[in-house]
Amino acid sequence: VQLQASGGGSVQPGGSLRLSCAASLSIFSIDAMGWYRQAPGNQRELVARATSAENTIYIDSVKGRFTISRDNAKNTVYLQMNNLKPEDTAVYYCYAYHLRLYYWGQGTQLTVSS
Repeated sequence: VQLQASGGGSVQPGGSLRLSCAASLSIFSIDAMGWYRQAPGNQRELVARATSAENTIYIDSVKGRFTISRDNAKNTVYLQMNNLKPEDTAVYYCYAYHLRLYYWGQGTQLTVSS
């Protein structure tokens, strides 16, 4: 599985941005897809995950602000990020968990700053 992430950039606090992660095969059968992030000096942390059964989980700090969604027709997973905060600044990595293996896309930088 190859993953292509896009959509990062710079935004002011309170702004919105959407990350996209396009997969090289149908995501319908992929067990789970989601996003991790890593800020400088911090460990990588799971931000959001969506399973093939459409179950979603979020890290507490983004609940109510971020929404993960899967578009099976486009083989793409999205992370809609609203009300962004400076502490959301990090490199975001999309991933797929399929047949007991993890696959990673390249990181995309999000910077939230005034």
